[in-house]
Amino acid sequence: MTQQKDARRGPAYRLAVAGRIVLAVLGGYAVAALLTALLSLTLPLVRSEAVASATLVSFAVMVAVVVYVFAARTLGRAALAVAGLAAVLGGGLWLAGGFSAAGAA
Repeated sequence: MTQQKDARRGPAYRLAVAGRIVLAVLGGYAVAALLTALLSLTLPLVRSEAVASATLVSFAVMVAVVVYVFAARTLGRAALAVAGLAAVLGGGLWLAGGFSAAGAA
């Protein structure tokens, strides 16, 4: 029991926790921002309502990403999942025309 407590106080454990915190904050923000942009362009609502609805949904998604990052078995698995989700959302945003000047109008 004492060895387990000592291992948790070591620098490797603290670095893993710090990595999860950074991934949760930055990855959660990136996924939420991409989802907001994608939903704002694709929801069949008036533009202002689509943006408001997408923003509300993105808060719940960011919380879900943060929970997943801390629930994942390893930091690498969490990073892979967040990066994959961001790539899928980025691809959807690209297909929806979110990166073109015409899509922003």
